[in-house]
Amino acid sequence: MRSPIRGLASSDGEEGSDRTPLLQSTPRVEAAPVCCSARYNLALLAFFGFFVLYALRVNLSVALVDMVDSNTTLADNRTSKECAEHSAPIKVHHNQTGKKYQWDAETQGWILGSFFYGYIITQIPGGYIASKVGGKLLLGFGILGTAVFTLFTPIAADLGVGALIVLRALEGLGEGVTFPAMHAMWSSWAPPLERSKLLSISYAGAQLGTVISLPLSGIICFYMNWTYVFYLFGIVGIVWFILWIFFVSETPETHKTISRHEKEYILSSLKNQLSSQKSVPWTSMLRSSPLWAIVVAHFSYNWTFYTLLTLLPTYMKEILRFNVQENGLLSALPYFGCWLCMILSGQAADNLRAKWNFSTICVRRVFSLIGMIGPAIFLVAAGFIGCDYSLAVAFLTISTTLGGFCSSGFSINHLDIAPSYAGILLGITNTFATIPGMVGPVIAKSLTPDNTIREWQTVFYIAAAINVFGAIFFSLFAKGEVQNWALDDQHGHRN
Repeated sequence: MRSPIRGLASSDGEEGSDRTPLLQSTPRVEAAPVCCSARYNLALLAFFGFFVLYALRVNLSVALVDMVDSNTTLADNRTSKECAEHSAPIKVHHNQTGKKYQWDAETQGWILGSFFYGYIITQIPGGYIASKVGGKLLLGFGILGTAVFTLFTPIAADLGVGALIVLRALEGLGEGVTFPAMHAMWSSWAPPLERSKLLSISYAGAQLGTVISLPLSGIICFYMNWTYVFYLFGIVGIVWFILWIFFVSETPETHKTISRHEKEYILSSLKNQLSSQKSVPWTSMLRSSPLWAIVVAHFSYNWTFYTLLTLLPTYMKEILRFNVQENGLLSALPYFGCWLCMILSGQAADNLRAKWNFSTICVRRVFSLIGMIGPAIFLVAAGFIGCDYSLAVAFLTISTTLGGFCSSGFSINHLDIAPSYAGILLGITNTFATIPGMVGPVIAKSLTPDNTIREWQTVFYIAAAINVFGAIFFSLFAKGEVQNWALDDQHGHRN
């Protein structure tokens, strides 16, 4: 069996140097088995962590429907008459003990959007702290904090809109550190030829969390009441935190039960990729074109992602007159497709590199192009489906599914170009990538004053154009090898 550990050219500028960025002059080490390995156990626990994280994030969007007095919602109705009614009669909930609030559409928008105002603040600080003290506790307490704040949601709602907005912003602060912290941990745990698989497994939990929590939140609201949505998910988050603290170690060296073979395999594969610099090379980092290639791609992808997440369901409700929230399966189907695509694309990406000898940058470019241009095409198509809501659901599902390819594209390119600073890099790119979630819906609302199909086509065109631009920019300027400034000295020599 051919070993996945091969030589690494020391030149940073050669295209071939990123082909297998592993060892240069050390003995070759056979890959450690996958089954029961410490690195895959970490991936699974991270998977459930991000599952909980996204369940805590999206449960409010479902519960809010049950929290708001329906008479207030009707007063703000902007539904178009271009298409016939598709919605089913509204079901009477089994339990109607949950308190109702007089919140209009604008107020609801502030409540849902307040999360991002906290989320954007802690991205870069989270990455920096993780690079200094590690990601285990930062990630753990980030999710724990979000879970605890979620438990207090019913109390905050009773105190008033302001209290609930502050609480959601605090949840955003907690979640903001999680992705940079996880990236920082993988810089010490993920062998280069297993990065796509390990990261796609861990981050796919976010998609499955959305898949499960959307219909489950609806069921909880129907049979119990909306307060239990926050209580149950909050308790699950606390249970996960206990498991995370007990079973996870910061690095392979500190893991108590890792096998000697696996530890040697991980450490040797990363030996010539990590930097021992104590200071962060901020100037060189911010002048790096490969970093800005990821920034542009991440921003562009999230613009379309949030358009699909928030605006297309609105389009289906107000134009096509079909409320996707009435059917939990249709709400969850796009995210199930994305979850499946993330898992499979991670396997495919690493196989292309390890077995077919594709260069890292080739794989990152191809997967990013598929994951960004594909959703753009189907987003534009969504504007030309007339009143066929079934086709709208199909396009939404295909668009979101194809976006899963990006998990093995630009999303993990931070670890390719600077594994020692991957948490900081993700904090930088995710800061920019949070902006679309804050401004995208506002721009869409301003472009649709009369709520017509033609106006919504403009919204979809803009999102698709931004996505295509991001894909092309990334393909032109991205790199697949460790950059000089990310090594032990500015000349790129490995010690």
